[in-house]
Amino acid sequence: MAETADLRDAYLDLLRDTIINAIYDDPSMVPLKGWQKLTALTGPKHRVDRFDASKRESGLDWPSVAHSMIGRKRMDNLRMALSDVIERGIAGDFVETGVWRGGACILARGILRAYGANDRKVWVCDSFEGLPPPDAKKYAADKGDKHYKNPVLAVGLEQVQDNFRRYGLLDDQVQFLKGWFKDTLPGAPIDQVAVLRLDGDMYESTMDALRALYAKVADGGYVIVDDYHAVVGCRQAVHDFMQAEYPAEPLTIHEIDGTGVYWQRKRG
Repeated sequence: MAETADLRDAYLDLLRDTIINAIYDDPSMVPLKGWQKLTALTGPKHRVDRFDASKRESGLDWPSVAHSMIGRKRMDNLRMALSDVIERGIAGDFVETGVWRGGACILARGILRAYGANDRKVWVCDSFEGLPPPDAKKYAADKGDKHYKNPVLAVGLEQVQDNFRRYGLLDDQVQFLKGWFKDTLPGAPIDQVAVLRLDGDMYESTMDALRALYAKVADGGYVIVDDYHAVVGCRQAVHDFMQAEYPAEPLTIHEIDGTGVYWQRKRG
């Protein structure tokens, strides 16, 4: 059994480092000033900066080639959470809302395979067209948000599927939900969630995901918020939702890397 665990850990270490492309010192992509004026046709203009291992550790750069920008620490947090629910028998799927190039979901599928967890799905939820324009009348916290103008964030469904395929991890346990969260998540055929990972940046995207999915998170399951410290609106959405919908539920937030946070759900 110890040898099996060692082999599993070696595989998952290599998978993680390949997804974040730390093993090849993948340089950072640095958008030039004025990228907001570029059209989707011309694509983002950028210069390539040197590889910075400390930034890749904490997910503080935009990789040129890597399939994830969340960094090693947030990858390890995802691995901890998903491994824990599998080992403790907490039922439910893995869901990520906002996937970029798909890296976190690819790691999740690799974890399920490494543990032989054939009864769980990985839900890959994204517009695959970037972020929505802010609806400031409905969500004041998103006023002035410019994420929707950044073409780097618009990664197509076919490209994400191809990224899964490159690791040999595209199969029936991977389910894709394409569209804005407000349209796709409320009616999604997701019965129970063991690990919910929110990476929608904006207040609206975070709130839409919580409203649709939080009730499905199992007791003892995990909620991970990628942009908690990076986007004020994201953090506000978390607390607005919990205070309005689950004021009596314990909420102990744990830090990951100065950007992302997580908590383990304890139903009251």
